Amino acid sequence: MRPAHLSLAASASLIALMVLCVLWEGWLAPVRPGGSWLTLKALPLLLPLFGILRGRRYTYQWTSMLSLLYFTEGVLRVGDPGLMGVFAALELMLAMVLFFSTMFYARVTAPSRQKPAED
Repeated sequence: MRPAHLSLAASASLIALMVLCVLWEGWLAPVRPGGSWLTLKALPLLLPLFGILRGRRYTYQWTSMLSLLYFTEGVLRVGDPGLMGVFAALELMLAMVLFFSTMFYARVTAPSRQKPAED
């Protein structure tokens, strides 16, 4: 895949994951009625946002590891009843897209994979 496609997939999945976390725990299916403090789980996703949007390779590298936390939460909560399980499955899918797009972007844009300039 092209770096531009991977960058778009990473940006879209990161933003979608942030929105999902806030909506899920704030209004749609919170752990406690009226919302919960778990909406704060979206805050770590703000850290890589501008680096991802600007195409900084190092940000892609460490964001791939950050996405595994959301993957883990999705795996643990996917068996919950009702909307919680549905949102956990959605979180799981978005975390996987984020992981693979950031990982492959970092791989494709590695300096060792760049073609040398011809003189």
